[in-house]
Amino acid sequence: MVDNHRAAYSDSPAVHRRAEELDALDAAILPFDRRDQLAALLTDDDVATLKHLASEGMGENTLRALASDLGYLEAWCQLATGSPLPWPAPEALLLKFVAHHLWDPVKRAEDPAHGMPAEVEAGLRAERLLRADGPHAPGTVRRRLTSWSILTRWRGLTGAFGAPSLKSALKLAVKASNRPRQRKSKKAVTVDILAKLLQACAGDRPVDLRDHALLLTAFASGGRRRSEVAALRVEDLADEEPVRADPSDKTSPPLPCLSIRLGRTKTTTADENEHVLLIGRPVAALKTWLAEALIKDGPVFRRIDQWGNIDLRALTPQSVNLILKARCEQAGLDPALFSAHGLRSGYLTEAANRGIPLPEAMQQSRHKSVTQAASYYNNAERRNGRAARLIV
Repeated sequence: MVDNHRAAYSDSPAVHRRAEELDALDAAILPFDRRDQLAALLTDDDVATLKHLASEGMGENTLRALASDLGYLEAWCQLATGSPLPWPAPEALLLKFVAHHLWDPVKRAEDPAHGMPAEVEAGLRAERLLRADGPHAPGTVRRRLTSWSILTRWRGLTGAFGAPSLKSALKLAVKASNRPRQRKSKKAVTVDILAKLLQACAGDRPVDLRDHALLLTAFASGGRRRSEVAALRVEDLADEEPVRADPSDKTSPPLPCLSIRLGRTKTTTADENEHVLLIGRPVAALKTWLAEALIKDGPVFRRIDQWGNIDLRALTPQSVNLILKARCEQAGLDPALFSAHGLRSGYLTEAANRGIPLPEAMQQSRHKSVTQAASYYNNAERRNGRAARLIV
């Protein structure tokens, strides 16, 4: 069991040294609550590779995913083979990884030995590395194999990730596992839902002011990803000239306007210098939070302890998700139906419902894929259209 294995050496000088090196990388990249776990799972060479990637300017989100995947792979390999993760990984080990994570539930019901062995599964659950029941999502398996391949190349080695046998095994395993793709958020946070969440933040405590500003900013700026919300800094904000509430009416009241520089995102690089606009009520909420929290530079959305003390450290992306779920519960909504991604899908769904052209909405959401963005519009058109109303 990895848990016992970790306990045996978690107090060793080597683990303490790795923990300090991981902590030095950046709390935003490797959250403090996972530092000790990763230090016990990763090797010295693993940590050296991550430090090298960080120095090469690899994006925080990518580096965070690589570190997480590497920790999982190290733990899985130790449990599945009794040995540390080899570099490069032999083809047989890659095939074993696929077999352990993508399997046929019907076959598993007949043969308990099919798929991931029980002792491997138990070890991963003990480490809190495995939570899902049944076969893994194909996207997760592909992402971990991609991370494995990237780390192999960065070590100057060549793996068998392009082997025909692996491609064939993946294709067949995905078909056998037959796991439907799950939405990142089962329900979209549209304006009616957002109004209920904001009502749950209707207080003057620091945490209420922060969450109120966070939800409005994340939604109105195009449905920003939780990683982008967590990474937002005061230096990324710039006051713009006020704009009219109705651009076609010169007598309409002026509204405050801010531009938000996005920097490096999931689909861009830092030098692309993309930005979006924030107009009206969200600007007022954001400025109220910054003024009350006395934040003049650094992270915009910060941790707040139980006594209301505001930390210097930024929220983590996971904290953004937990905040939304907590406010859902306070608003009488089922937290299981919503996640932070619901703000992103909700923005596009709301834009579609209001008849805003897709290209205009994408300018604000910064979606790169028309196909992906259009899916929200297609869903809205089907709900609002006549085709499903032939017999009502």
